[in-house]
Amino acid sequence: MSRYLENATASTEAVQRALGARLAGLRLGRNLTQAHLAREAGASVSSIKRLEAGENTSVNTLLRVLAVLGLDGRLLDSLPDPAVRPVERVRHGGRERRRARETQAPPKATDWAWGDDGDGDAGETGA
Repeated sequence: MSRYLENATASTEAVQRALGARLAGLRLGRNLTQAHLAREAGASVSSIKRLEAGENTSVNTLLRVLAVLGLDGRLLDSLPDPAVRPVERVRHGGRERRRARETQAPPKATDWAWGDDGDGDAGETGA
């Protein structure tokens, strides 16, 4: 797989690897060592290495690294603003949604299963 994601259905691990590769490329493009980036971000070098390798690290470390690279504002720009939902506001009479509602599972079509014949003699023939 290339450093960049090819489709939107990539696994979480693939997204982490692609994110790490992009961050490593940005760091190298700015001629920063992992040690320098770690020092500026207030993180450990091992955290930077894990982040760039696409391994689990904290969101805090990611945000600090993005801030050092000058990209911290762009993360929020990639998410839609939840306050801008004019259709939903009209549907709710101008009120804001305050909680989510569980969706109900569709009712089961039947309790019948293969092999159930109702007389307790499943599999026997009337010979």
